[in-house]
Amino acid sequence: MKPGKQLFSNLLAYFFRGLLLIVPFALTGYIISLAFHWIDGMVKVNTPGLGIAGLVVFITFLGYLGSTLLVRSILGLVEKLVASIPLISIIYTSFKELTTAFVGNKTQFNKPVLVRLHRQPQVQRLGFVTQQTLGGLHLPESVAVYLPHSYNFSGNLYIVPKDAITPLDVSSTETMKFIISGGITGLPHLEEE
Repeated sequence: MKPGKQLFSNLLAYFFRGLLLIVPFALTGYIISLAFHWIDGMVKVNTPGLGIAGLVVFITFLGYLGSTLLVRSILGLVEKLVASIPLISIIYTSFKELTTAFVGNKTQFNKPVLVRLHRQPQVQRLGFVTQQTLGGLHLPESVAVYLPHSYNFSGNLYIVPKDAITPLDVSSTETMKFIISGGITGLPHLEEE
């Protein structure tokens, strides 16, 4: 290879390596910056970051208040009122259950499994068992499995036969990162092998 072409090839390789180093940091910083500006704009403060700090303190304070007996009783009454309003109850309970599934005491995405969807053992998907028994649906031999999408915070719920799933001995957090990254983020025990 000619020296000029070799130099160009090396420079191009260094450029792409530099992109690989800087783009994840830059995009992460940009998204965090957008979030800071958006939250600071809602709170209307002139010191950057003070709005998000105030929001964190406010949410923590609400969490503390929510743990007291008086506030829990009041929230229980408000939730009953919201549950009695037809359309609003569907929206509220869906968001509450989704939030609880990720951060509450009743985390639902804690049973990662492999799922065969088409009786072809070669094709499988990663997901999470969300309901072990479906007797209420008259499907005693089936389970509910949530299959998240890659590079997205959405997914699909499938009802599959119990024999179509294989429980995994992997942390839920690592499995979710693996799915959302499209399989790019490695699972720890696979990297060791």
